[in-house]
Amino acid sequence: MRESPNDQPNNPPTTSTTTSPPNRAVPSPVGCGRWTGGAQTEERQPEPGAERERRRRRAPDLSEWGRPAREMYSLIDPPVCTVVLCTAARVHVTNSRFPFLSPLSLSPALLSLCCVADEIVSTLGEGTFGRVMRCIDHRRGGTHVALKIIKNVEKYKEAARLEINVLEKINEKDPDNKFLCVQMFDWFDYHGHMCLSFELLALSTFDFLKENNYLPYSISQVRHMAYQLCLAVKFLHDNKLTHTDLKPENILFVNSDFTMSYNVEKKREERTVKNTAVRVVDFGSATFDHEHHSTIVSTRHYRAPEVILELGWSYPCDVWSTGCILFEYYLGFTLFQTHDNREHLAMMERILGPVPSRMIRKTRKQKYFYRGRLDWDDSSSAGKYVRENCKPLRRYLLSEAEEHHQLFDLIESMLEYEPTKRITLADSLKHPFFENSLIKKWE
Repeated sequence: MRESPNDQPNNPPTTSTTTSPPNRAVPSPVGCGRWTGGAQTEERQPEPGAERERRRRRAPDLSEWGRPAREMYSLIDPPVCTVVLCTAARVHVTNSRFPFLSPLSLSPALLSLCCVADEIVSTLGEGTFGRVMRCIDHRRGGTHVALKIIKNVEKYKEAARLEINVLEKINEKDPDNKFLCVQMFDWFDYHGHMCLSFELLALSTFDFLKENNYLPYSISQVRHMAYQLCLAVKFLHDNKLTHTDLKPENILFVNSDFTMSYNVEKKREERTVKNTAVRVVDFGSATFDHEHHSTIVSTRHYRAPEVILELGWSYPCDVWSTGCILFEYYLGFTLFQTHDNREHLAMMERILGPVPSRMIRKTRKQKYFYRGRLDWDDSSSAGKYVRENCKPLRRYLLSEAEEHHQLFDLIESMLEYEPTKRITLADSLKHPFFENSLIKKWE
């Protein structure tokens, strides 16, 4: 079970024969329980003009709809109701979970509401934040979208407002989506429910890995995904933004269709994703430079040492997370599989060498150290676990081929203890691991 300051929605499993089924997973929902008491921004003030009205529509109060509409409202779960009550007379619910809903059950006042999505296809995921629905938006020519409906709970609503602020900034700086961050099409507040419309994406890189029995990605696939991830997160850094929660779950395939082959040695079928184009999602914890920086950020396994030691953090914490992600793509398992700070630091030392003395002297977390060294008993059961499950980084190489060594050289640079010595993503994109390949074929 992955420890995280943020809850994740449960995406339904995908089934397949020789190719994958229609894409069902979606970007990690706004909020997703991802409330860490972090960056605060003032509540957005209404802005003049028709554009503002288009982006923040409000429906009439339920009291105006009469008894039939109120009764229908009471029949449906609030998150689902939010979608249904925002649909027009052409509403067509294809999910069998709502057999009682038909145009005849809608009052005249309800039918007059502006259309958000003409067809509600299915529920894509749920979490503490609310629910995610797959919809067909006929205003966009029948485009399938992911509509995320946030519970009318203040902490989730505030997280949604923060993410909307980030996503609108991303849309402003990258209107053509050249930098591979998920696109938000629209958002609105419906009777206290924040609703966001996103491009519909496919499985996360973690979910694909899990459904493929944790078979790692090929070196060429790792290269392509790594390049895109570095490009996307560099774009965030260039715009004074730190993601703070990078992990395979928050990197989604645009299309997760796959081919199947039979592995005779392992006696099982294995999947190979056809297209490794990805998008970075979940900006609920993203923080601008000028905003308050929470003490603890990132999901445990991808958390940088400066965060654990409470030394302050900035862009380099995203670089550390990226290094952990690339390792996981290459091997199929998590580099730092732990839920404890002291054990986490012991794993780092086993894999990367001793924590720098400067960081030890500077940290307030002296309880983890004794006489300038990590206070860790190698002979304990925990010590035995670390010793048996961790080894120096280069010993994880699967091949002695040059491109494999280049990847590990890049990962080592990303997993530098000192944030100031850690490679930047701008320099990462110039690394030989990328330079010596045909990158242009990806662009």
